[in-house]
Amino acid sequence: MPIGYEDFAEVRRDYYYVDKTGFLCDFLKAHAKVTLFTRPRRFGKTLMLSTLRYFLGIEHVEEHRALFDGLRVAGDAEVMAMQGTRPVVFLSLKGWKGDTWEILQGRVQRQLSELFQTYDFLLTADTDATVRAHFQDISSGKGAFDDRVDALAFLLRLLEAHYGKKPVLLLDEYDAPIQSAWEHQYYDDAIDFFREFLSSALKTNPALDFAVLTGVLRIAKENIFSALNNLEVDSVFRLGHPEAFGFTAADVEKIARDFHREDKLLELRSWYDGYRFAGQEIYNPWSVVNYFYHDCIPETYWVNTSGNAILSEMLRRSPGRVLDKLESLLTGGSIHTRVREDVIYSEIYKSEYNLYTMLVTTGYLTTQRVENGELGKKAELVLPNKELRSIFRMEIIDRYRSDTMDIELEDLMQAFVTGDIETVRDGLAQYLLVLTSSFDAAKGHESFYHGFTLGMTATLLDRFHIRSNHESGYGRYDIAAFPKHAGDAGMVIECKAEETADALEAKAEEALAQIEEKDYLAEFRARGITAVHQYGIAFCGKKVRVAIRER
Repeated sequence: MPIGYEDFAEVRRDYYYVDKTGFLCDFLKAHAKVTLFTRPRRFGKTLMLSTLRYFLGIEHVEEHRALFDGLRVAGDAEVMAMQGTRPVVFLSLKGWKGDTWEILQGRVQRQLSELFQTYDFLLTADTDATVRAHFQDISSGKGAFDDRVDALAFLLRLLEAHYGKKPVLLLDEYDAPIQSAWEHQYYDDAIDFFREFLSSALKTNPALDFAVLTGVLRIAKENIFSALNNLEVDSVFRLGHPEAFGFTAADVEKIARDFHREDKLLELRSWYDGYRFAGQEIYNPWSVVNYFYHDCIPETYWVNTSGNAILSEMLRRSPGRVLDKLESLLTGGSIHTRVREDVIYSEIYKSEYNLYTMLVTTGYLTTQRVENGELGKKAELVLPNKELRSIFRMEIIDRYRSDTMDIELEDLMQAFVTGDIETVRDGLAQYLLVLTSSFDAAKGHESFYHGFTLGMTATLLDRFHIRSNHESGYGRYDIAAFPKHAGDAGMVIECKAEETADALEAKAEEALAQIEEKDYLAEFRARGITAVHQYGIAFCGKKVRVAIRER
């Protein structure tokens, strides 16, 4: 399995390859002047650009043609006639990152220098002195940084003059430097440069045949693709080429057959399927490949490489109501929200809509349904699969960790499970004191305390089915935990908010009584669960009281 390999030729020669060349058949027959593909990280974007590079590249034509023998594209005579007919510039912006604008400038200079050194053959004895000097400045990494804004456009013009054919431009992870700029607070400087850097190559350059860009996020047109009216966006919301990135169900079934592991299809589906890109069912390709490489052991492979900094930052900065909604996803819930495709990094935290859109485009959530309306797209968002539930679980657990705690969250929740009332009281009081702000606690809403407690139960998902606000008996319980293994005890929690600390004991008893009066244990009986720990919990600001009954 090609773990970490993104060069098409290397994969074809030495590794198992999932044939995605049907994309070439569709795309090369009808494409826009500039196409932007946005997909989550590790969904095969770099490999697809590499495939285009080897297919179209005008150098080593016969050698590269052999790479496509036996693949889908080889059966399309019209498209095969295009093989080896274009000069191609492939540039990855993946490493264009830095803690400061000065550091990023240095990396841009070095990457452009390396790119231009591979095209030294474009300089001939007849090359104009001014053109030669500009080329050599870029190639040597010397000269003013501002002079690099036309570097791509300049290179494309030279290639057209040399070959007598308009070149193709392939830009991978175009948004990587913009995200770095956003994270390290030099966003305006970066936008000003990259707007001109890209527009000069993509819009005002008659030498360009066509261009393909990939990234995670569509950065708003007015901020980076200024006046670029020839841009086609293929995104998780608007899918022009559904099978180009990620694995389809048919892809995964073929892999399983080839490795004689059809018995693992159900496990694969539950762990790595579940993405819906404009209605198309997609598996996470990175995780599927790793699953087979590691002898079909299901783990959270995607998080170990793609990173979760965006989600971590979102959890840190988001208001309580957003966190409550996200926590509900762990118990099978969904979020109904509007989504926007033209998100700008600088505005991510100004609107819940931007936040949820970011989580979809980066692959942390997926769409169950999408509707188009006068005010834009409205979507139902869910966690796609077990892998993502595990990632969310880890992130929420980290949110509740603190060096000042005497008890780990897992130990506190184990005390809930076993009915260790003293540990529950002491531990819950600690977490409430340390992890809720005075502002949040002062609001005194039961929904806040409900969400706070529900989030903590994420540690129990391996052993319990967690339900929130479900009907049972004569009402709706706040939180219930149904054991997955016969003979284990269940748990039901009722949360109350009180205005005065003196009334907490009585309020906790009232919550406990409500469990019995409303017969919240009805669902437990229906499931054959006879042992249930019942908790009445009352909150006032940062103070808490707990009452327990066992049955």
